[in-house]
Amino acid sequence: QVQLVESGGGLVQAGGSLRLSCAASGRTFSSYAMGWFRQAPGKEREFVAAIKWSGRSTTYAVSVKDRFTISRDNAKNTVYLQMNSLKPEDTAVYYCAAARTYGNVLSEYDYWGQGTQVTVSS
Repeated sequence: QVQLVESGGGLVQAGGSLRLSCAASGRTFSSYAMGWFRQAPGKEREFVAAIKWSGRSTTYAVSVKDRFTISRDNAKNTVYLQMNSLKPEDTAVYYCAAARTYGNVLSEYDYWGQGTQVTVSS
């Protein structure tokens, strides 16, 4: 069982930066791949980024590649999402999630946080 709690969301102007954190409980955190997803009003939840349990492999959605960076600290049971050059279209609730397999498929993620709101003003 893994419990996830996101933090770090907020209101930022276009072009600005935010860093989201996701704190995990449970001794098996380091064995899970971790992902970030987001959901904008009226839209389906979509993949943003994922990182392998080791941290050695990452993958990103095309829309955020080269602007967002996912990382993890297994000693702190925490995964991060550094978001730079934010755009109004990045506005959404951001969720972290844990999966036994690494990838971008939402249905393969077993555990989810409650989400944190990110709002980017133009």
